[in-house]
Amino acid sequence: MATIIKRRDIIDIKSMQTALDEQLEEEASAGAVRLVLLNLVRDALENGTQEIRRRFENDSRLGEATIRANAFLIDQILRFAFEATTTRIYPTAEATESERICIAAVGGYGRGEMAPYSDIDLLFLLPYRLTPRVEQIIESMLYLLWDLGLKVGHATRTIDDCIRLSLDDITIRTSILEARFVDGNKGLFNQLRRQFRDKVVADTALAFVEAKLEERDVRHRRMGDSRYVLEPNIKDGKGGLRDLQTLFWIAKYLYQVDAVEDLVAEGVLTAGEAKSFARAETFLWTVRCHLHYLTGRAEDRLTFDLQTEIGDRLGYKDHAGTRGIERFMKHYYLTAKEVGDLTRIFCAALESEERRSLPLSFVSWDWLRRDIDGFPIKSGRLSVSSSKDFEENPTRILQLFHVAQQREIDVHPNALRLVTRNIRKIDTIRDEPEANRLFLEMLISPKGAEVTLRRLNESSVFGRFVPDFGRVVAQMQHDMYHVYTVDEHTIFAIGILHGIEQGKYQDDMPVASDVIHKISSRRALFVSLFLHDIAKGRGGDHSVLGAEVADTLCPRLGLSAEETETVAWLVRHHLLMSRIAFHRDLTDPKSIRDFAISVQSLERLRLLLLLTVADIRAVGPNVWNNWKASLLRELYFATEAQLSGGHDATGREARIEGAKAAVRDGLQGWDEEQREQFIGLGYPSYWLSIDTESHLRHAKIIRTAQKSEKELALDIRVDSENDVTEFTIYTADHPGLFSRIAGAMAVSGANIVDAKIFTTTSGMALDIFSIQDSKGKAFDDKISLDRLKTRIERTLTGEINISEQLDKTLIHPTRAEVFTVPTRVLINNSASQTHSLVEINARDQAGLLHRVTRTLTQLGLQISSALITTYGERAVDVFYVKDTFGMQITHEDKLEQIRTTLLEEIAEEPEATASSEKIAAVS
Repeated sequence: MATIIKRRDIIDIKSMQTALDEQLEEEASAGAVRLVLLNLVRDALENGTQEIRRRFENDSRLGEATIRANAFLIDQILRFAFEATTTRIYPTAEATESERICIAAVGGYGRGEMAPYSDIDLLFLLPYRLTPRVEQIIESMLYLLWDLGLKVGHATRTIDDCIRLSLDDITIRTSILEARFVDGNKGLFNQLRRQFRDKVVADTALAFVEAKLEERDVRHRRMGDSRYVLEPNIKDGKGGLRDLQTLFWIAKYLYQVDAVEDLVAEGVLTAGEAKSFARAETFLWTVRCHLHYLTGRAEDRLTFDLQTEIGDRLGYKDHAGTRGIERFMKHYYLTAKEVGDLTRIFCAALESEERRSLPLSFVSWDWLRRDIDGFPIKSGRLSVSSSKDFEENPTRILQLFHVAQQREIDVHPNALRLVTRNIRKIDTIRDEPEANRLFLEMLISPKGAEVTLRRLNESSVFGRFVPDFGRVVAQMQHDMYHVYTVDEHTIFAIGILHGIEQGKYQDDMPVASDVIHKISSRRALFVSLFLHDIAKGRGGDHSVLGAEVADTLCPRLGLSAEETETVAWLVRHHLLMSRIAFHRDLTDPKSIRDFAISVQSLERLRLLLLLTVADIRAVGPNVWNNWKASLLRELYFATEAQLSGGHDATGREARIEGAKAAVRDGLQGWDEEQREQFIGLGYPSYWLSIDTESHLRHAKIIRTAQKSEKELALDIRVDSENDVTEFTIYTADHPGLFSRIAGAMAVSGANIVDAKIFTTTSGMALDIFSIQDSKGKAFDDKISLDRLKTRIERTLTGEINISEQLDKTLIHPTRAEVFTVPTRVLINNSASQTHSLVEINARDQAGLLHRVTRTLTQLGLQISSALITTYGERAVDVFYVKDTFGMQITHEDKLEQIRTTLLEEIAEEPEATASSEKIAAVS
């Protein structure tokens, strides 16, 4: 517990008493006393809080000293005010038995822990019912505290009230449990403590523990049930301060201890675990104090903007490959993990001697044996006979988890403690074939691999056995895309891959569920997924560095040379398939050919698809959707055909004629002239890029528009299967059409994910947009669609200025504005034989697509298609463009003009760059 130094610099009661005496006459009225008392206490509170904050800002790691000092300041103010109130405002020669009163602190204040803007919770304890004088004293005290601007929670109760209510209400019972004497009659307080112990605690221990653990679980579910949320709640989140407090409440209830250190003597925690508790508590309190001071309120959520500021204040600097903010958040996540370990060990230890029922899969023969492979069964869990087991044979550590996985049984907390004590001995077995065999089997086993790997990770065995993995434990990326830390993402992805293999995702991922049973390199697949992000945070390309790790680690794990080569290739190229699927026009044959050349074989194609699907699915909620699935399927099947020798079997002209023939067959109700008139509207790119079903739908849209003699026709088709709404617009073509439509959609809250832009031979525009809502689902709300349709009509007819409406939208700040995203403009002439690709990397913001397309139009470029992808706060937009003559842009002066103009229009950061290099997909 932190010691408060130089207490009189915080508040000096003697000086305040002297000032009170000097400013009041002996017979001063109650009103005069209240006024002087209020002024003295207000000054003392202001000076004290400033002094505490000054100390904290001089040493920003003094969180625990700060919360103790805040509680001390309030203690002294209450004592001074109580003395003045009982002796000067409501004096009495001698208080009666019924006028005894005790002021007790409860809640966090009762523990002597007060963050800068926390509430003050008080219990006014009485022997009997309220008397007039006692009521006046309490009211006077409360009005004084309210006049000071303090947030006060209070209750006035007799001892009998406290006992009765404690038996009925777990919250009140907890508040009495941690009550602390502040001032008044201490005999009353001691009497409450005795009766509470004898009448409440004695017979309710089990019920209290169950209630607090249930309360904890409900809170975890409410807060997201994960330690790895992007913006964690320091107080109530999983792994936060409330979890430590729950541990202490249970300990205090069961063992009547006043400090966590006392649990060492009780044999509940080891000295090392008690130190871990103190270390975690100090760090979390420090962060919480920063949160309160920076926001000026009782803020407990560590938001993106505050993460950066607090990381800077605590001195976390950028290191090679890792930003300071990421190092700070890694410390937070490791602390949250440590809190989870402590609460798990503590709670398990409480009931470890109680007999637990075994899983149904655990056969009675094993139970009767009382041991499995030399590991005894204790309370239904796998344990260790002696501490020497691991000391003499460290490989037994891996055997412990391997047996638990294969027999589907939990590991006893005492065994986990012994693992922790012998964790360094794992260094000696990293190169042992048996140890590596056990590890690889746990990784690829269909029996609960995700659970087992998480056990290994939580016990620190995972990172110790594979030090490269240890470097990414609790490694986060400060953005809105990556929800989990690298280690958690990796384990989650492996669990998803096992789920695909077991058919759990047949409906969501039917192709992957089929393909996984066609591969030959199963071990290589799982190992490559394990290693795909292992080099993050090192600086440089983590894919390339990860492949180097694979070259070294795979032979150690027992993989063959061929398997090692496959793993290294998959790790090096694990972003390739998503980059092509999401950032390239898949109707362009060159996109497929280039991808097929890189992949080279059907086996690699299948492995890469499975790796990509599991990787994206494990990034976070709402990242995977049917639209992304459809793009990956399209790329997979097109490449499969290419590698099988069937993709180019039909020439370009033959494919165009085949598409036209299919339309003629589909328009049998039209006369020949009408059919040929529609077919004559399409240039070759139209027939090569669109399927027959869409051709037929477009024919009807155009025919309806021609009959009505309208220059604008809109068609909406909700494609729920692929999580998109297809919005088709047929209108007179003119420069800036794409930009105006994009602006209308941005104002309406529709996100464009794909666009195909066609001009008919008659000079009309046929533009097809695939749009989603903010959650990555089809934009299908009827009211929103009607508004979008009206807004587009009014925009294209000139009734509204969409740029002005966008400017109003941009007034409202977004979460993405917290992040720095250097703007990049990349131009690529090698990805397509007919188009130049302009790729924009920038911070996602309302109107970005409108501004980019407007600029491209002003530069005299024709947009043929666009692929729009967002990764949290980062937008990656790719445009297939031609010059005014329908050619690629190759002249260097023109390329430089495009880069410079786009950067001037959209760049926000001085690091903005322009180049012709490719950029990897984000994952």
